[in-house]
Amino acid sequence: MADPRARLRGLYAVTPEGLDTDTLLARVQQALAGGAALVQYRAKAVSPAVALEQARAIALACRARGALFIVNDSVDLAQASGADGVHLGREDADPRLARVRLPGAIIGVSCYAQPARAAKAAQDGADYVGVGSVFVSSTKPSAQRAPLAAIAAAREAAGLPVAAIGGITPANAQEAVDAGADMLAVISSLFDAPDVTAAARALANCYDSRRPLHGEPQRRAV
Repeated sequence: MADPRARLRGLYAVTPEGLDTDTLLARVQQALAGGAALVQYRAKAVSPAVALEQARAIALACRARGALFIVNDSVDLAQASGADGVHLGREDADPRLARVRLPGAIIGVSCYAQPARAAKAAQDGADYVGVGSVFVSSTKPSAQRAPLAAIAAAREAAGLPVAAIGGITPANAQEAVDAGADMLAVISSLFDAPDVTAAARALANCYDSRRPLHGEPQRRAV
């Protein structure tokens, strides 16, 4: 079986809050049809039962399209829903403990604009790191900005794939890719678009197969 970590490249669709299950699933399917390579489920404001229902439905949709499914914050939900992995922020579980609970899963860690945090994440067993907000974010307008140079700095510090997040749109996405982003984590400009599939396609096309990779990141020791 292929290592899922080798697929950490492309459009990384991050789900919005506040949608009912049917609407959310429909939009996720549209994003997948447009070329999303990964989907991250965020559920900060719903009940555990609804979160599990939605996560399981999205997991099935991702599996049908050959995309990776990541759960934000919750190791418990990632485990219960059969997710491919979990993404952890500053206030979430220790990546080392997540690795014990999810030994074969993908673990992502937010490092914001801090290369030292990216290096620590790699030491703790992360498979990729997140950098942001690389542009002004409508989802988190007060988020600290991370210059595009932070993408390359995080890659150098961690030796891992980097997901850029924050204010990414089809108009500026190529800047993040050219700065070294292996993944474009996008919420608003994808899921709020009048045509989600077209928006996904425009973002995914930044990783046209004719464009060279930014160099294979070093893998963490196992």
